[in-house]
Amino acid sequence: MAPPTRLNILVYTGTGTSAESVRHAMYSLRRLLSPNYAVIPVAEAALLKEPWPSTCALLVMPGGADLGYCRVFDGPGNRRIADYVRRGGAYLGLCAGAYYGSARCEFELGHAPLEVVGSRELAFFPGTCRGAAFAPFEYHSERGARAAELSVAAAAFEGRVPARFAAYFNGGGVFVDAAELGARRVEVLASYEDRLDVDGGDAKAAVVLCHVGDGKAVLCGPHPEFAAANLHPQPAVPGYDELISKLAADNHARVGFFKACLGRLGLHVCQEEAATPPLSRLHLSAMDSASVSDLLCAWEDVMDRQDGTECIRGEADSFQIQTWDASLELDGLRHSLPDAAEELPVGDDGHVDFAAVTKTIVAHESALPPPDSTPRFNHELYYSSLRRFQAVETDAADWGSVLLYGEVVTSTNSLLDKNPKLTSKLPTGFTLSASTQLAGRGRGTNAWVAPPGALVFSVVINHPAHLAVSRPVVFIQYVAAVAVVEAIQSLGPGYEKLPVKLKWPNDIYALDPTKPAASGHYVKIGGLLSQCAYCDGSYQIVLGIGINATNPRPTTSLSDLLPANAAPLRLEVLLARVLTRLEAVHAQFRRQGFSQDLERRYYRHWLHTGQAVSLEAEGGVKARVLGITKDWGMLRVEETDAEGRGTGTIWTLQSDENSFDFWKGLVRRKL
Repeated sequence: MAPPTRLNILVYTGTGTSAESVRHAMYSLRRLLSPNYAVIPVAEAALLKEPWPSTCALLVMPGGADLGYCRVFDGPGNRRIADYVRRGGAYLGLCAGAYYGSARCEFELGHAPLEVVGSRELAFFPGTCRGAAFAPFEYHSERGARAAELSVAAAAFEGRVPARFAAYFNGGGVFVDAAELGARRVEVLASYEDRLDVDGGDAKAAVVLCHVGDGKAVLCGPHPEFAAANLHPQPAVPGYDELISKLAADNHARVGFFKACLGRLGLHVCQEEAATPPLSRLHLSAMDSASVSDLLCAWEDVMDRQDGTECIRGEADSFQIQTWDASLELDGLRHSLPDAAEELPVGDDGHVDFAAVTKTIVAHESALPPPDSTPRFNHELYYSSLRRFQAVETDAADWGSVLLYGEVVTSTNSLLDKNPKLTSKLPTGFTLSASTQLAGRGRGTNAWVAPPGALVFSVVINHPAHLAVSRPVVFIQYVAAVAVVEAIQSLGPGYEKLPVKLKWPNDIYALDPTKPAASGHYVKIGGLLSQCAYCDGSYQIVLGIGINATNPRPTTSLSDLLPANAAPLRLEVLLARVLTRLEAVHAQFRRQGFSQDLERRYYRHWLHTGQAVSLEAEGGVKARVLGITKDWGMLRVEETDAEGRGTGTIWTLQSDENSFDFWKGLVRRKL
């Protein structure tokens, strides 16, 4: 089987990096690659221990000081990074990340204490990166910064690229004699135009592309990711205003070149830069409007009142509570949030700290939200669909009947899971849904890319502690996965045969419509994230579900799978169907546990029965998947001999300690 589409852009943020370089890298990559990819900051622990390579489209090592990178990754870490690239991965090294990606680093020779000289293990560029290309240089200072003029090697790109442009420079290197290394699969993408202060050899190479096995690495001495708009005036630095002006004048060319470099790394770059949308209001409504009033009453004892406003100050977020009335319509609502020009809180990475932005919950006690207040979600359609499915679904009467909806949110799971003061008052079945997530959460280093057209929601499940022994909480993710597939396949004529499957423990996959059906190539279209806390004799589970419903990117969607005779998919209808099916399946689980019927349905939908795997933590032992254990839901496999026959040795693996790379038949231990 072909590998799945890789969706994660991992930006290293740990030892050795500078906060400013991380900030610029995150900003530019998100604007150029969203919503096709999730741009995620990661520290050294994740790169050393998490199973990130199979989902990583690009690893980015930003500016800073590469000796810090060496201290952290020399040895096993570098072997892991190099193996990832050789097997088809992509690496982007920016300034310090470029020195680090070269076979030898020579920095400020003869200028102690700045001098750094030595070999480097990754050696994507098989020569020396020497710098600083332009003097002077000071750590943690802009005094050596300049707008470096670059000439672009147009022949190295397929599309149109600028002939030249100016890029931010501060301490970067030149790739010595890179033009002579074509036989070693090195291409020069751009060269410095100005006279260098070190010997750069032929071509004065500033940016190079290195082919490494089946993968690629782009190494940049200057900073094509730095945008003038993100640079702050430095009155104490002579000429800094001119630097910013020069970069601003060449911004279009800079972006064009950076896009072209990302394209050479095999990434799907957005034609238009994607700006981060502002957070929207959260609209609270219910099938029975009295339920809204009941919830407001339940929140009374956790509300703060000051200057006529009501606010719930959660552990991570604050929520201002407003009641809908005519005075809030349109202009009134518009003024209930900060003006776009107002200063918003910014975190260490230079991005808006959305946790510090007060969220507004608008409670609709007398009627549903009017269509013009939620143009991307039809509440009438949702609640009418909920009633229709409840009428035909046994044991479905409550879930989804109280809904909190926001057009743009950070993460539906985070808003609930990280604010127990808010969620402790919520009934089972309370649902938070959004049209766009800015920071969707997945397992491990994964994020859930949630552009418009994806169904994104989280539901609260209060699971009594006395049931936990016979109905373990871990099984809720399994019964929920069954419910999602069954809901999709029971939406109406044409949906019943949609090729949707489960990947252990909690991913939703679909047959790739762009490949021949016989290839058996599946791509991820959804996932579940279950987070649990204990409170007052009950486990409160926040179950997050994301499904690519009508959005073609980043992989494929349910709409792409529909036959011509099927009714078009509506997110409101899909949400109602999943919630009613989920409520019914959960009720069965509470009555019977993970019964033979639920087990049979789970295996009918999953991808793994009889699959041959290797157990990485056990030295590559070959095994065959048998199923999941009925006590704690662990993956159950049997060791096999050279002929594929079972030996009788059984292994059980926990989902939170192992990662199942289905496409390689590999079960990895998470350290």
